[in-house]
Amino acid sequence: MKYKMIVSDMDDTLLRDDFTISSATKEAIIKAQEQGIKFVLCTGRPTYATKKYAEELFLHKFGSYIISYNGAVITDMKTRKEIYKKVIPNKDLMKLSRMSNHINLDMHTYINDEIVTENDNKFTRIDKEITGMPIRVIESFDKEIKDDVVKVLMLQDPLFLKTIEKDLQNIYKDKFSITISKPYFLDFMPLGVNKGNSLGKLASLLKIEPEEIIAIGDSYNDKEMLSFVGMPVCVENAHEEIKKKAKFVTSSNNDDGVRKVIEELIFKDPAL
Repeated sequence: MKYKMIVSDMDDTLLRDDFTISSATKEAIIKAQEQGIKFVLCTGRPTYATKKYAEELFLHKFGSYIISYNGAVITDMKTRKEIYKKVIPNKDLMKLSRMSNHINLDMHTYINDEIVTENDNKFTRIDKEITGMPIRVIESFDKEIKDDVVKVLMLQDPLFLKTIEKDLQNIYKDKFSITISKPYFLDFMPLGVNKGNSLGKLASLLKIEPEEIIAIGDSYNDKEMLSFVGMPVCVENAHEEIKKKAKFVTSSNNDDGVRKVIEELIFKDPAL
């Protein structure tokens, strides 16, 4: 099979635990792009927290893409312009704010490259560490925020979030797409938004078939992406439930798993 696109999740997949990309993996990604293969960063991260990695991998030079916010935004790195965006209307953000207060969940969202929350909690600080984005603490979403947003995170201990995930998916099935990205992050996106659907939009635009795409992931928000492509791959550290969707399992995020996929499926592929 001659693959035309490689799609990779970032945290716990492409990035090592220290949030860096190894030089060997970087070299493999750039070499694949030099052979005409599109490389797509497909992540739950905000675009702001993804662009520095895109620059590091020269996505702009090779006309590659970012899919951010779990699929709510697609950015063409050659032009550095958004080519797709879907938002949560402000009135629905207010409903989520009231719900989070009612069931004792912390909540934050992203506005103007800041993390915005009513409570400076430990999980929001984890997101700050991951994304490098500053935290803006406000008194009230109802009183101070008039913007639409692309994603909202509900924050709590992992066991509690896993317990309520299905209930919230049932309650809001006609309003939001809901998935766990990190064990302590329950992500709310506009209805119909997920990594798989947005990858489908991008593939259609580029006239690339699902069978011509490799996708690599590790977590629950990668399910739809892995289901969409012809070659779904998981890193060794992926959740066991997600590994069931993979055709094979590569090594971990800390052991150049993405590089090994590229070497095996691209550089060793006799069709290339």
